[in-house]
Amino acid sequence: MFERKPVSISAQLLFLGVKNTGVSILPRNFKLTLAYDGHDFAGWQVQPDQVSVQGTLVSAIEHLTGEKTLPQGSGRTDAGVHALAQTASFTLESPIPAENLLRALNNVLPQAIRVLDISEMPPDFHARHSATAKTYRYHIYRGAICSPFQARYVYHHPYPLDEQKMIQAAALVEGEHDFTSFAAVDPEKRKLTASKGENLKRSKQEQFVRNDDERDVGERDGAKKDTAEQDSAERNNLVLAEENFALEREEPPTNQALPVNNVRTIFHSSWDRHADELIYTVRGNGFLHHMVRNLVGTFLMVGKGSLKIEDVRRILDLRDRSAAAATAPASGLFLVSVEYE
Repeated sequence: MFERKPVSISAQLLFLGVKNTGVSILPRNFKLTLAYDGHDFAGWQVQPDQVSVQGTLVSAIEHLTGEKTLPQGSGRTDAGVHALAQTASFTLESPIPAENLLRALNNVLPQAIRVLDISEMPPDFHARHSATAKTYRYHIYRGAICSPFQARYVYHHPYPLDEQKMIQAAALVEGEHDFTSFAAVDPEKRKLTASKGENLKRSKQEQFVRNDDERDVGERDGAKKDTAEQDSAERNNLVLAEENFALEREEPPTNQALPVNNVRTIFHSSWDRHADELIYTVRGNGFLHHMVRNLVGTFLMVGKGSLKIEDVRRILDLRDRSAAAATAPASGLFLVSVEYE
């Protein structure tokens, strides 16, 4: 994605507003706020052979600074989910001023990702662990015809819904509850994680074999340098994915017999009408995988009359994912904000 050109380190530092004094600098911890259109990404998290928001940031930062760092997000948005103000934290040894880094990142990142703010933080700041609350919104377009320019940012549902019942149902999830019924099914997540792990190992083995073959060809063709850079980029992608499975996972690893805590506190949960859009807003101290979209799917069933308002409380008490409705599509979901003390 980022074409490397033979530019000296001194020239790069000068472009970024950094004077090369030769003095060693301690790592600096940055907080990055960014917005992105999630439609063309395989979610936030780095994945082998997939274009992700996190992976794109990794490449951009390395391209500008020469440093390999893995930005840790406040949470993992799924494929197709958008963000108005996602946050991430990462460390750099480069003395580049924050405002210069912001400007440089927006120059090299695709238009689907924009960095809104970068600030230097204390060493103990972490985008996910330090967060105290998050707000999500889910947009349902209720008009008969949805514009193609709006379709990727809403869930189009022009069919009858009792919106007043949905409003009443949404209020029932406020407070502290065990949201197991609205979390992604654990066995499926274990299977997916195991599958990713096996695919990662196989991909690494196959890639190393291909790399050896490509190096032989490169040497014969006089293209050793280009091949080595490509090999390095591909290996880095796999290594970052492997690290990310450990760092970004919000539940205990499946090989550890640790209890899973699905208790979360919802401070606000409501539906509001804005012209042809029905918008769900939820603010809480944390969210489980697929939790917001599973809540939306269940509220939709209440609006259709397939579930009663009081069924939402019953589903919460059951702590069984099969009791709730299907997961709502990703396109309508936005991470709106992340709060810190």
